[in-house]
Amino acid sequence: MTDHLVRRYGSLPVPRYTSYPTAAEFSAAVGSREHEAWLRRLDPRESVSVYLHVPYCRQLCLYCGCHTKVARRDEVIERYRATLEAEIATLARHLPDPLRIARLHWGGGTPSILGTEGLDSVLDALSRMFVFQPGFEHAIELDPRFVDRSLAQGLAALGVNRASLGVQDLDDVVQVAIGRVQPFDTVREAADLLRESGIGRINIDLMYGLPRQSLESIRATCRKVLSLDPDRIACYGYAHMPHRKANHRLIDPQALPGAEERFRQARAVAETFAGNGYVAIGLDHFARPDDPLALASRAGSLHRNFQGYTDDDRPTLVAFGASAISQLPDGYVQNAADIAAYLRSVEQGRLATARGYALTLDDRARGAIIESLMCNFAADLSILGEPSHYADELALLRPLVADGIVTVSGHRIAITEAGRPFVRLAAAVFDQFRAEDASRFSAAV
Repeated sequence: MTDHLVRRYGSLPVPRYTSYPTAAEFSAAVGSREHEAWLRRLDPRESVSVYLHVPYCRQLCLYCGCHTKVARRDEVIERYRATLEAEIATLARHLPDPLRIARLHWGGGTPSILGTEGLDSVLDALSRMFVFQPGFEHAIELDPRFVDRSLAQGLAALGVNRASLGVQDLDDVVQVAIGRVQPFDTVREAADLLRESGIGRINIDLMYGLPRQSLESIRATCRKVLSLDPDRIACYGYAHMPHRKANHRLIDPQALPGAEERFRQARAVAETFAGNGYVAIGLDHFARPDDPLALASRAGSLHRNFQGYTDDDRPTLVAFGASAISQLPDGYVQNAADIAAYLRSVEQGRLATARGYALTLDDRARGAIIESLMCNFAADLSILGEPSHYADELALLRPLVADGIVTVSGHRIAITEAGRPFVRLAAAVFDQFRAEDASRFSAAV
C-alpha cells in the first residue's frame, strides 16, 4: 500500500511549509515602507525571537540550498559584520521601544566565520538596542570541521547554550559526492569540545536523498549519530534544484535515489531513532523524550517557522542579514538576497527590505490549518467558517481520503499513520497559491 502511495505521490512538488504563504509568494509590492510601519506597531511588552543570517562559508558544499557564498578574504567578512550591526541600529529606530529577546539564532552559511570577536561585536550591537531576557536561548549553526577548543570556549563565554552541527551524512562515498568530507572523529570531537565548554544542548542535522546514499549507509550514519547522544536530530530530504543552484549542477543526477528509495531512507531514519528512545517530531525531527520539543509535541503546542519545528510560540521573529525573513504580526518581509544589494541598502542608512507579504484574515486561517497539519497531523477546518467555505478543499481531499492518507470527520481532518509522510500534500490543499511546479518546490517525500 505504501509503495503504491509513493509511486503516486512521492515526486509531486510541494512546499515545505515553514510559512504560509510561502516565500515563493512574496513580492516587491511589500517593501521598506510596510516593514517600517509594521515595526512601529510591535508591542514591546511581548518578547520576540531574533535570527541573524551570515551568508558566508569557507567552502561551498554541493548539496547546499541556502543563500550563501564562499568568502576567502577577511575584509569581506568584516564589512558584512559592520553592516549587520548597522542594520540592527537602523531597524531599532523604527521600534516604539526596545524589544525583549527570548530566543536568538545564528544561521548561515557558517556564522562562526565571524570569529568570536565578531560575534561578540554583533551581540554588543544587539544589547544596545534590545533587551536580552534572563535565560534566553542562544543557538548557533556550526560546521564541525571548523570547531576547535578556542571556538567552543569562546561561544560558551558569549552565552551560546545550543549548537546545531551540520553533519548531513557520515559515509565516505556520500561525503565525496556532496563535497563535504568530514570524518566521524571530526564530528565527535566537535560535540565533545562544545560539551566540555559548557554548551550541553547539541543538535545534529542530517539529510536523506543524497547522491550515493543507500539504506545501509544511512542506517550506519544514524547509528554513529546515536553514539553522540544528541538532544535533537533533524533529517531533511535533499531537494535537487540545479535550475536554481549552480552548485547542484555538480551533483550527478544519476546518483540520486528515486522517490521510492527516498521514502525507504526516510523510514529507516525514523525507525532507527524511534527504536533508540527518540520521539518523532512532526515530519523530520527527533528529540529526547524530556526535550522541550518533545514536550511541546505531546502538549499540542508545537510550532513551525523558518528554522523548522520549534517550541517557540512567539508571533514575532525579527531577522537580520542578507536574505533574512522576518515574521511579524502583519506579515512577512525579506531582506535582499543579493549580498551586494543588502550591503548598499544598509550602508545608505535604509532597511534592506526587498519583498514581502501582507497577511489577510484568510491567510491566517489557512496558515493555522497548515501549521496544525504539519505539527499535529490534524486540523479543525471550522476556522475557515461554515462548511460551505471549505467545500472545495474537502473535494480536493477525496483522493487522499480514498488512498488512506487523510480521514474526515465533520469539520476535523486527520492524517493517518500511513499518511504522515505525505502530510505536505494535505497541507497543500489549503494553499490558495499552490501550483504543481517542480522548479519551485521539493518532492513530497
